[in-house]
Amino acid sequence: MNKFINVVVGYDEREAVAYHTCIESIISNSSNHINITPLCLKHFKKYRENHTDGSNEFIYSRFLVPYLFNFKGWAIYIDGDMVCLDDIKKLWDLRDNKFAIQVVKHEYKTKMTKKYFGNKNENYPRKNWSSVILWNCEHEDNKCLTPEFVSKKSGAFLHRFNWLNDDQIGEIDKTWNWLAIEYDDNPKAKLIHYTLGTPCFDKFYDTSMSYHWKRFFKKMLTGIETKIKL
Repeated sequence: MNKFINVVVGYDEREAVAYHTCIESIISNSSNHINITPLCLKHFKKYRENHTDGSNEFIYSRFLVPYLFNFKGWAIYIDGDMVCLDDIKKLWDLRDNKFAIQVVKHEYKTKMTKKYFGNKNENYPRKNWSSVILWNCEHEDNKCLTPEFVSKKSGAFLHRFNWLNDDQIGEIDKTWNWLAIEYDDNPKAKLIHYTLGTPCFDKFYDTSMSYHWKRFFKKMLTGIETKIKL
């Protein structure tokens, strides 16, 4: 049995600092060996991004995680604009073979019409469900997720997981994808998602739960984790 936890993290070079801060938070809190893969578009040889409505570089490539693992085993996918406050093994241990995927099933209306880089922030069904995914890579119904398939399907089709039946989508507790600003501050959050913008952007530097991001950013730079609010 593979002793490593497979973690795939979305990478966009325009906010590379967010990716590296996220990785620091995962490593700092992990009790297990982890295999971290940056989901970087330029690393793909057989996939070219044809969609034109993406707010970041990993908005559609996330659906190729089962393909990256040769449709075997399991993997965790998370957006790069997050920090992990708990042991990622606890999320890994939620794997259930009866599901093709497991996600946090958000039901909310956004508080802001625009997010980082001035991108539109629209409401739509199953918004942010795909930002944290426990992938059952070898599930038969995920084997359609080839580069050709993903490149041809619409954003609505992919982000709503329309290739699956609803009973194949398991649910994870909301603390594993806690939306900063959109939700109230939560001291019990395990994985904070700065979906509107990470604190690396001036506009979001002092917003909800930004302290957690800044302390892991400082640790990444200095090796020292502060408990004092920055």
